[in-house]
Amino acid sequence: MKFAIVGAGAIGGYLGARLSAAGEDVTFIARNRNLQAIRTDGFRLLLEDGSTLHAPAARAVQDPAEAGPQDFVLLTVKAHQVQDLLPGLRGLFGPETAVVSMINGVPWWYFHRLPGPWEGRQLDSVDPGGVIAAHIEPERVLGSVVYPAAELVQPGLVRVIEGNRFTIGEPDGTRSERAERLSQALMKAGFKAPVSKDIRSEIWVKLWGNLSFNPISALTHATLEQICSFAPTRELAARMMREAQAVGEALGVEFKVSLDKRIAGAQAVGAHKTSMLQDVEAGRALELEALVGAVVELGRITGQPVPTIEAVLALARLLGQTLQAQHGRLAVQPLG
Repeated sequence: MKFAIVGAGAIGGYLGARLSAAGEDVTFIARNRNLQAIRTDGFRLLLEDGSTLHAPAARAVQDPAEAGPQDFVLLTVKAHQVQDLLPGLRGLFGPETAVVSMINGVPWWYFHRLPGPWEGRQLDSVDPGGVIAAHIEPERVLGSVVYPAAELVQPGLVRVIEGNRFTIGEPDGTRSERAERLSQALMKAGFKAPVSKDIRSEIWVKLWGNLSFNPISALTHATLEQICSFAPTRELAARMMREAQAVGEALGVEFKVSLDKRIAGAQAVGAHKTSMLQDVEAGRALELEALVGAVVELGRITGQPVPTIEAVLALARLLGQTLQAQHGRLAVQPLG
């Protein structure tokens, strides 16, 4: 099958290299040094056991039209980057092309085929003006939840830190033929790829941690272990999570793990910097709207108050705006 990986970063590289090594036809949509590195020598992975996987057959193009229609388009960029890729992505679409949103946070298609009073509603926080939905037909979308951790070491080289699970699911909960085909291809490439009948509940379990730990870490420069071990920030995260749970349940979401277990799981990760803290330290734009802003919008839609989330979002937004205005980054450095 033909796969286009939109975003040759850590997760995109992990997926594309393994799929290519398993015999799938993989093309990365990439730019700059990543583009050149993949064109020169394919893609490489440093695996958890210390071994290296090389996928020399993986290709890379900058213009999606060069790749042509695909069976699956895997979106592995950050949520706020999707609009910048439009309308060029349509060069990857054929009549049956599926677009798999492997993006953290609340997806732009959240209300597509969601039974109830809000079916088909647009989320302004993640898709202002409905631009994404206008360029990517909702019928193309397959949902996904990304569990692995990986890092882009250099162009064309990703280090896998841990994990190999990518849950996928149709927005309407059906077990479709295309979801099965994607699951089989991912499993053949060495991943765990269960097909969920309730992909939104899966999304919320991961979002539960991201909406709290990410902005708190960005503001405090603390690791997950530090946030969970320090009583005031642990309680702050718990308050945010309780507010979010009320929103999710109003939307019909089933939280299959307890709040305490979710916090304990984050603490067990140890001295890990969240992706948002890494972005603060690198001077990159913060992925706030899909992870936090969308939950505030969903709170308004469902009539659920989220005052703690709103307060933390306001602080994190100001931090992000300040860093962008100053073209700066912020990191704690030892004295000496």
